[in-house]
Amino acid sequence: MIFYDTKTSFRKNSGALQAFCGLSEFQQSLPCHSTELVKFRQRIGKGGFERIFQMSITLHDRLADEPIVNIDTTVQEKNITYPTDSKLAVKVINRLNKLAQFHGIAQRRTYVREIKDLRLSTRHFRHIKKKAKAKKALKRLRTIAYKLIRELRTTLAKHCLFDCYQKDFLFYERVLAQAPKDQNKIYCIAKGKDHKPYETGNKVSITSTAKGSLIVGVVSHVHNLHDSYTLPEVLKHIKVSRGKEVKQAAVTEANRLSMALPLSCRKSRPKETVKISETRNKSNAADGQRLNPSSLI
Repeated sequence: MIFYDTKTSFRKNSGALQAFCGLSEFQQSLPCHSTELVKFRQRIGKGGFERIFQMSITLHDRLADEPIVNIDTTVQEKNITYPTDSKLAVKVINRLNKLAQFHGIAQRRTYVREIKDLRLSTRHFRHIKKKAKAKKALKRLRTIAYKLIRELRTTLAKHCLFDCYQKDFLFYERVLAQAPKDQNKIYCIAKGKDHKPYETGNKVSITSTAKGSLIVGVVSHVHNLHDSYTLPEVLKHIKVSRGKEVKQAAVTEANRLSMALPLSCRKSRPKETVKISETRNKSNAADGQRLNPSSLI
């Protein structure tokens, strides 16, 4: 069932979306609170999701027992914004204001209204006509952050709370002082695809049957592994989910290079299918030579 996060977006889609969700009458309020799904997921845990997934596979009987499957990897995005210097400076300022509010410290200024204007000035900072204005706004944001840090250091010392937050203040100063070309920066970004240069999330492997396109395996990898190292965990999960091993799998070029493949594989390109037999030559597995052209089907 599909739920929207806000009442407005759920109401704007008229009755079509609500009818699709199974509601018999049009309503202005949300069908459930947004935290109910989060709490439900936390209560059942990983084991509960595995049982639900296995039950959904068993409902399809023979469709889920196809010997040939398709295995591919993608990125499950996280709710993490692209960390520019201006966003990090605004985040530091907001944390300092929340800290002062939490301890009931009366600040001389919170700079809330000024920050709104400065954030608008930092937009489109790559544009040649707005670059100087954005650079000036970023400098002002850093100045405000340093002012709040100095003020809280003086005020918290009177409340005997300076030692509790000294580590956080040093961390904030390091974020504000770092330059674009510095090494060992606070944030680390990995390049993704050409049309989307930056991706933040977990690598996920998805397995579907070749004919019915039924999902029979989903694995979320904790570490950012190369595709050639994700296959053993995926094959194990498929066997546990449907109770039957995979005889043949269509994979990508990166997965095909995996030397730990215990089954026949073929490259997921039409007219260029490559088979790897179960008993591979020891010399080929040792030195990683290319496949013999005679193995092309």
